[in-house]
Amino acid sequence: MKDYKTGSHSVWDCKYHLVWITKYRYPVLVRDVGERTGELLREIARSLEMTIYAGAINRDHVHMLISIPPHLSVSKAVQYLKGKSSHRLLSEFPGLRKRYWGQHVWGRGYLVASSGNVTDEVWKKYIEDQKPETPDDNFKVA
Repeated sequence: MKDYKTGSHSVWDCKYHLVWITKYRYPVLVRDVGERTGELLREIARSLEMTIYAGAINRDHVHMLISIPPHLSVSKAVQYLKGKSSHRLLSEFPGLRKRYWGQHVWGRGYLVASSGNVTDEVWKKYIEDQKPETPDDNFKVA
């Protein structure tokens, strides 16, 4: 029971592999924008009691292995992560506002897979292998 987390009336371990893309798959998550995206996602996850076990930000998409508490649905967690990060990125980077005039940095959908079918180590290795040939971010999360 070393990885289990506890609530007032529950003991849980709910991990998910999440992937989402930038709108129109524009490669905007480079340099400062990519670094800031990683910081924002860690900050948002921490505020909602989520734990990021692994993460990679590529030029046009995000991969995360994340633990989401049972009182928060996966769709609501993704809504918070994408919505709050999009809002902050658009306010901090004027270049993004020109490209995404409709106020949406992220595409509409996302992929989610529970890590119960595959071990966490396999997910972590997969996410680490998603790095582009030339590193454009620094989103390693412990």
